[in-house]
Amino acid sequence: MKIAIEEAQYGLKKNHGGPFGAVIVKDGKIIAKAHNSVPLSKDPTAHAEINAIRLACKKLKRFNLSDCTIYSTCEPCPMCLGAIIWAKIKKVYYGCTREDAAKIGFDDKLIYDFIESKTKIKNFKRIKIDSKECLPLFEEWSLKKNKKRY
Repeated sequence: MKIAIEEAQYGLKKNHGGPFGAVIVKDGKIIAKAHNSVPLSKDPTAHAEINAIRLACKKLKRFNLSDCTIYSTCEPCPMCLGAIIWAKIKKVYYGCTREDAAKIGFDDKLIYDFIESKTKIKNFKRIKIDSKECLPLFEEWSLKKNKKRY
């Protein structure tokens, strides 16, 4: 966690983004470390955990990080939590909570509440369309012999 904190401090000093740092460890060794760089990269997905996952996958040359652990200065937002689960990481250590992030202006709690149907997001709509046209893609995938599961 100390390295995640240092990474977050570095990002804050450089004005790359918020107070978020993440480290991915495999067999007791640091594989990747990253900080939030949303404003710097102008990419809303450039959270510390996402950046660290991308670096770890690149370094290990694989998308399955099931033998890794992630340390984050804050409870992962829903996007990052999703990425952590997709990467098959089994353990997440975090410092601050979504409530702590909300207190300093980050939307993590709002999004969690939306997912859990506790709140609505103003002017946001989810509209299901064209499923008949999209379903053949899913059927093609299910029949594909040489697909690589992930």
